[in-house]
Amino acid sequence: MRAMWTAATGMRAQQFNIDTISNNLSNANTTGYKTQRSEFKDLFYTSMRRNNIVDDQNRPVNLQVGHGTMPTATKRDFKNGSFIETENDYDLAINGEGFFAIQLPNGETMYTRDGSFKLSVEGNQGILVTSEGYRVLSDTNNPIVIRNGLKDVTVDERGNITATDEGNNTVNLGRMKLVRFMNPEGLLSEGLNLYSTTEASGEEIPIDLDGMESRIAQGYLEASNVQVVDEMVKMISAQRAYEINSKVIQTSDEMLQLIGNLKR
Repeated sequence: MRAMWTAATGMRAQQFNIDTISNNLSNANTTGYKTQRSEFKDLFYTSMRRNNIVDDQNRPVNLQVGHGTMPTATKRDFKNGSFIETENDYDLAINGEGFFAIQLPNGETMYTRDGSFKLSVEGNQGILVTSEGYRVLSDTNNPIVIRNGLKDVTVDERGNITATDEGNNTVNLGRMKLVRFMNPEGLLSEGLNLYSTTEASGEEIPIDLDGMESRIAQGYLEASNVQVVDEMVKMISAQRAYEINSKVIQTSDEMLQLIGNLKR
């Protein structure tokens, strides 16, 4: 009774689908979160009879039966979420493609769309960091330093960082580092809104904001691009598919029960 095992693969696949949907819904308010979608493929087939020509008779079709489905990938949608105005000088949002570069304490570089940055005080200067204290990198791969006495920190749409000193002179503090990837869907999610590179994503490609459509918006944060209503519809559909597969197992069990009772 291969139907039982086939339906079981369907139940496992829909459980994985529900897991993905629940993660999307739980991150509906996560800054810079990008929704995921489960992808599936059918399993191998048993060919009970192949199409061929025997005794001058053409059999145009195959006789095959499949063995169910399996999850193969989770595709992440990197389209922009809506912008939320915060009026915080250290909140930044990317309008268009690209990622901020973040340096971990071990020196490794990771990437994020979450621009809710903070100022970490070290001695007589401040360092632009994430909520976890990871340093935000400039286009020279150095931390962004804001020394004591500077005020009115400004980040323009091309990522140039300036501030005003005690004499109301404009001080250049560098430029935000923005990068893109040939295949962003190949990035590995590390949690904490961070991504790391893989062979599938390719290496980082610096973005020249002067010649690109991507722009930085200061005083804004990018909201999650999860569409709650769409996820609820997907969840109902997955639940019904799970239920139908369980009915197939119950039906197969009843058929086996009938076979077992034949000699009575």
